[in-house]
Amino acid sequence: MKHTLKIRALLLLLTILFVLCAVTGRCAMKGEIDRSVIKSLDLNNYMGLWYEVARFDHSFERGMSNVTAEYTLQPDGTVRVINRGVRDGKPQEAIGKAKTTPEAGRLRVSFFMFFYSDYNIMEMAENGEWALVGSRSPKYLWILSRTPKMSQAVISHILQLARERGYDTSELIFDANYVD
Repeated sequence: MKHTLKIRALLLLLTILFVLCAVTGRCAMKGEIDRSVIKSLDLNNYMGLWYEVARFDHSFERGMSNVTAEYTLQPDGTVRVINRGVRDGKPQEAIGKAKTTPEAGRLRVSFFMFFYSDYNIMEMAENGEWALVGSRSPKYLWILSRTPKMSQAVISHILQLARERGYDTSELIFDANYVD
């Protein structure tokens, strides 16, 4: 009888923890990622061409190199996004749009109809020369540069910032064309 009560108490406790986790959306998991964004962003200064120095692997950019992202502020306040790269020797292009959110460093980006994803500017150089970008999912991470070559010292600094946020930077794919 005591054994049955212990099992019931344990099940009740696990049920309560599960409900709390589901309600708050914050389960204590090993390796939790810090997805906080920069506190201020001058959207006009973020516009222009960025070079994708490194990224986590994902299907929509798999096998691509020489990837760039070009952001253009539109009259209605949205941002036109053009991603370009090369796959199997052939140029590729994807055109999307982004919109701002109440958080300065968080945008919402869509490349297909009305399906939007988070675009979190988590770190950015004071001079605006590089950015570390993620999303709601820990499976997405990009290192972007304003120039087509990034020094190893700057890359090392950005990698350290990403690791401090909980990312496994060993999974990053670097574009050799953009690394000094």
